[in-house]
Amino acid sequence: MDPTIFVIGATGNLGREVTLQLVAKELKVRVGVRKPDQYLAPSSRVEAVRFDFDDPTSFCPALDSIEKLFLIAPPLDPEAPMVLAPLIQAAKQAGVEQIVFTSALGVDQNEDAPLRRVERQLEASGIGHTVLRPNFFMDNFSSGFIAPMIQDADGIFVAAESAKTSFIATTDIAAVAVVCMTEDGHLGKAFNLTGPQGLDHAVIAAIISETAGRDVVYQSIPESALRQGAIKNGLPEPNVDYLAVLYQATRAGHLAATTPDVEQVLGRPPVSFEEFAQQNKAAWQPQRAVNG
Repeated sequence: MDPTIFVIGATGNLGREVTLQLVAKELKVRVGVRKPDQYLAPSSRVEAVRFDFDDPTSFCPALDSIEKLFLIAPPLDPEAPMVLAPLIQAAKQAGVEQIVFTSALGVDQNEDAPLRRVERQLEASGIGHTVLRPNFFMDNFSSGFIAPMIQDADGIFVAAESAKTSFIATTDIAAVAVVCMTEDGHLGKAFNLTGPQGLDHAVIAAIISETAGRDVVYQSIPESALRQGAIKNGLPEPNVDYLAVLYQATRAGHLAATTPDVEQVLGRPPVSFEEFAQQNKAAWQPQRAVNG
């Protein structure tokens, strides 16, 4: 039988975790990647096919015989509504029964937000759908954009001031997504996903320091420095603007609150940052030089 669950973004932190959790349930998964011949499948249950947001002709073949779709927009992309509109249409033509879409916490408060506009597109499509709105990922510190700062400079340098964020582990987001795709009762719903408490970055740095056995400090930087660093690292200016808006929301305190949604879906509380740090402390161990 052909696989029926299609995962987009399978090479990223969240998509990879969704794939692993589906495989753990002994389900067959199809993943869409730009270069399927270079994708290392974690199981024989995973089939890789070509999929590229920049090439809409790849959509229909990838969606053939798919019943459920886990959808992540291109990261920090202000053009997400334009990019995803033809994909949603292709999913409808392919007979996809459910799309689980990863949006972002708080976008329902701004009808002009790109991901909110995608949510509205899903509503108008007539396809059964579930929306997940997670906060910033805990994994940003272990394997995302903050990890190199910790590894190379023993620091966290972001434009968050002393504001708190209710960070969430991707394992929890993925677990919610898998429940929504494998159990009944979640169509038409939206879940606001957070960790168990709001923490500022100084506390995060202290937890990592204690867990990893190294001194990690937090230094708030101006938004101008955030922009300069992102551009230096190759992020296009529209994406830099998107990132800046996220940290404006952080500084305003909009990302500090917690919700009960993870526990309502999973029947357990979300992972705390202390638990996450223990599970991922190897990510912060000093890298040993290799003698040549």
